[in-house]
Amino acid sequence: MYQSFLELGPVMQALVATLFTWGVTAAGAALVYLRKSVNQKLLDGMLGFAAGVMIAASFWSLLNPGIEMAGSMGQIPWLTAVIGFMGGGIFMRLTDKFLPHLHPGLKMEQKEGVKTSWQRSTLLVLAITLHNIPEGLAVGVAFGAVAAGLPSATIGGAIALAIGIGIQNFPEGTAVSMPLRREGMSQHKAFLLGQASGIVEPIAGVLGAFFVMSMQSILPYALCFAAGAMIFVVVEELIPESQRKTANIDFVTMATMVGFSVMMMLDVALG
Repeated sequence: MYQSFLELGPVMQALVATLFTWGVTAAGAALVYLRKSVNQKLLDGMLGFAAGVMIAASFWSLLNPGIEMAGSMGQIPWLTAVIGFMGGGIFMRLTDKFLPHLHPGLKMEQKEGVKTSWQRSTLLVLAITLHNIPEGLAVGVAFGAVAAGLPSATIGGAIALAIGIGIQNFPEGTAVSMPLRREGMSQHKAFLLGQASGIVEPIAGVLGAFFVMSMQSILPYALCFAAGAMIFVVVEELIPESQRKTANIDFVTMATMVGFSVMMMLDVALG
C-alpha cells in the first residue's frame, strides 16, 4: 500500500493524505455515539495537544523547509519567510473577520464575521472549518514541494505532516459534535455536522498541491504562508479556547508541549 501511494502523483498524494485527515475528524465527531458529553478538562487538554502539533508542524514541516528552499532558489530567505508567513496570517485574519462563525462554548451574541441569521450549528461548523483551511493547504503544499525535487522537501516529511494534522483533527471533530449533542441535537446530525467541518481539507489540499506544481517559484512563499495561517489559528483560537477554564491552564500547557513533541518526533523521524 505504501509503495502504491508513492507511485501516485503529488496531487493524488495530497488528496489521499487529506482524506485521511478528514477521516480522523470524522472519528472525533463519532464520539457522540458513545457519550453525550466529554469532560471539559479532557477536551481542553485535547485542544492544547492540537495547538502543540500545529505549532511544531508550522516550523518543522513548513517554515524551516520554506527558508531552506528560498536560499537554494536564490531568494532572500528571511524576506521570503516574512512575506509568506505574514501573508498567511493576514489571509486568516480577513477570513476570520468576514466569515460568519461561532467558537465552541460561546453564546450566539459572541459570534464573529458579518451579520447573519444562520443557525448556531452552522456557525459552530464554520468555526472549525476555518481551522481546516490552512491545515489542508499545508498538507497539499508539502506534497507539491516533494515533486519540486528540492532536498529540504521529503515524502517522509509530507507524510509526517499529514499524520500530525490527522492526530490533532480528532479533538476538533469532537469540539464540534459534542456541544451540538449537549444542546439536544440527535447523535446522527451532531456527527454529520462535526465531520463536515473537515471536508474543506481535501479541497484545500488538492488546490495547494496543484497550485505549487503549476508555479514552483512561489513554493517557499506557499510553505511559509501555510505556516503563518496555522500559527494564526493557534494563537487566535486554539490556545484561548483551551485555557478558558483557568483551573486547567497547567494541564493544557503540558498537553500543548506533548503535542509539540509528538509532531517534532514525527517530522524528525520520518522527514
